[in-house]
Amino acid sequence: MSQDIREFITPFTELLGFGEPTHLEHAHTWIRNELFEQLAGLGFRSIALESCRIRGLGVNDYVHGGPGDLDTIMKEGFSHTFGENWPANRELVQWMREYNADKAPQDRLSFHGFDFQTETASAPSPRPYLEHARDYLGEDVDLTIDDEKWSRDEAVMDLTQSPGRSEEAIRLREIGTGMLRRLHERRTTDEAWARAETHLEAGLSLLQYHRECAEPNPLGVRLNRLCQMRDGVMARNLLEIRRAEAANGPTFVFAHNAHLQRTNSSMEMAGERVEWFSAGALVAPILGDQYTVIGGTLGRNDSIGLGEPDKATFEGRLQDRFTTWGITKDKPVGSPRTDTGADPMLAMAYFPLDQHLMDGADALLHIRVGRPATR
Repeated sequence: MSQDIREFITPFTELLGFGEPTHLEHAHTWIRNELFEQLAGLGFRSIALESCRIRGLGVNDYVHGGPGDLDTIMKEGFSHTFGENWPANRELVQWMREYNADKAPQDRLSFHGFDFQTETASAPSPRPYLEHARDYLGEDVDLTIDDEKWSRDEAVMDLTQSPGRSEEAIRLREIGTGMLRRLHERRTTDEAWARAETHLEAGLSLLQYHRECAEPNPLGVRLNRLCQMRDGVMARNLLEIRRAEAANGPTFVFAHNAHLQRTNSSMEMAGERVEWFSAGALVAPILGDQYTVIGGTLGRNDSIGLGEPDKATFEGRLQDRFTTWGITKDKPVGSPRTDTGADPMLAMAYFPLDQHLMDGADALLHIRVGRPATR
């Protein structure tokens, strides 16, 4: 099935969010590619995925004709294994490079990651991000630290193992904030300056994240703050991407529903109920009617143990509307789905449609049966 995306955006839309209910299947990513091809014909000139902002810079170089091979780009240009294990992402990058090959600069498509550098339960060392800015500024400062000590999972989940409040962390924050001040004193419009700022902001955000990991708070409080910090960085990145792309055209954004909905998000994690304001909830008041959200829902997927939804549920109602998939502004009436399977991974990663999600979306894209990882 093909559906005209123009029915679901307005002349004011500058940031179009498309969410998926789970990362465990690939159905929404194939449809995302199809929609982006439509949107490119409507003046959209960029796409942003739930992947590391810094790594995405290399992908953007590649789709603009830069050197490198596709296998390396997919391995190094994505976080969360979204490059190597997601065939639709590979197809997207390859198509964008081919699309751009014969286009004038103003008509080319750009790729962005908009995620933080972290997983929720692990965070990398801030060193390489700070070093990028140091080298751009041409400064001579030693930033050598034990990367393994900073990047191990225990540094996030066990506050006694975190270096976030150490003298080393304090020294790095002082160095980083000083470099940021000097960088802004030398502000230019060239790409190298923008990349230095992006790296430095990433490094400082990681230092803040590690500081939060070291705070003597109950685990539930720390997880809430870490999830909020991640989406706060996502929101900042989306706004920065829009500023960079404003003169080119609107931006298409793809991520989990929990990051794009206008309402607050929640999930069970490490035995704790975690709630936070999504990136969508943070950017929506700023962008107003420039922000449009399409929430993703799924009827059945045999490969992840998600069975046919009950007819009385929201997904069950949507199953009857479409033969394969479709988008609707008419929200269904029913009850939230609860049969997300016995697999704990599925129960945690699949976010059933509920009234809260519908309130945070302008439309819903429902898929009757999930597709396999390959076409």
